[in-house]
Amino acid sequence: MTPKEEEKLRKRINHLYHKKQAEGLSKEEEQERKELHQKFITNFRAGFRQQLDNLVVVDKEGNDITPDKAKQIQKEKGIR
Repeated sequence: MTPKEEEKLRKRINHLYHKKQAEGLSKEEEQERKELHQKFITNFRAGFRQQLDNLVVVDKEGNDITPDKAKQIQKEKGIR
């Protein structure tokens, strides 16, 4: 999902949220809100997982102390 698409998604979710608070939503709008929210959460988790997969932990002396499990995942994905 491109940043522009993410922004559009966020704006629509916020619009529906404010409308829900002010006057309520129709069944169709409530369904749309649920679907958009799920899409947002899925996208967020994928981005967060990617950040974690690329994480390298270094101590004060500059030694790589990344956990072995993380190193293995990075190796499988061709990151290391």
